[in-house]
Amino acid sequence: MLVTVGAMARDPILGRAAGIGLGVGVYGVSFGVLAVAAWMSPAQACVMSMLVFTGASQFAFVGVLAAGGGAVAALGPAVMLALRNAAYGLSLAPVLPGRLRFRAVAAHLVIDETTAMARAQESPAASRRAFLATGVSVWLCWNAGTLLGALLGGGLSDPRAFGLDAMFPAAFLALLAPQLRRRGAPAAAAAGAVLALVLLPYAPTGVPVIAALAGVLPGLLLAGAVRTPDPPPGSGPSGGPARSPGGSGRSGGPARSPGGFDRAGWPGAAGGPGEACQAGEGGSGSEVRA
Repeated sequence: MLVTVGAMARDPILGRAAGIGLGVGVYGVSFGVLAVAAWMSPAQACVMSMLVFTGASQFAFVGVLAAGGGAVAALGPAVMLALRNAAYGLSLAPVLPGRLRFRAVAAHLVIDETTAMARAQESPAASRRAFLATGVSVWLCWNAGTLLGALLGGGLSDPRAFGLDAMFPAAFLALLAPQLRRRGAPAAAAAGAVLALVLLPYAPTGVPVIAALAGVLPGLLLAGAVRTPDPPPGSGPSGGPARSPGGSGRSGGPARSPGGFDRAGWPGAAGGPGEACQAGEGGSGSEVRA
């Protein structure tokens, strides 16, 4: 244990990965309790956490079951929430080179936390370490929390009598709240809520949640209607710093290879992990913009 603590103190990546894992483990406890409250057995809850391993989808699935819906109705919102992991996998492809069997195992660890940690690093090697360290930490803590919560929930005669079923909407709203900062997200959330409330008295359990996905359309329309401000004079294509055929500016920005990668191995701005490098005007360095 002392060796582990010392290693985490020397390596910021390991320390952050452990901290993220512990935080996610708390949510795992709540999921275990909710799963038992939705009449899942502790074994079923643990197997779901081990194999599905995506918290938002698991909360959505259990929430529909707790409301009286069937497994088919519960799969709809769970699968829709899990689709974002496919986009994460595409963005992490340059970070995880190797054989197909390694990628297949690593794909199970593609979640919000591992993607954020990997993209926050400055080199592919550091991103690979951050991805694996965070993935292992979150997987262990999430499953340990699920087991603890399932055992605690299983020891109660009726978890709903203690109001534990209210943990699901509270936890799910906590997961969704940060997404409301995105352009068009408030309109999409409001439209989806209205659709769900209108259908709630008439549609079977779980169907209003699936129908609420149509609220994305107003959000997309609103986001497209908001025009991006024009760039300041001198920073557009006609006034920006000249660039060499290799992709570096006069001021010494990072040169890019014909394949679109900079010297550190990251993809270019057209498809990189989230950072765009632009040479500063009149200087010798480069300005990194998130």
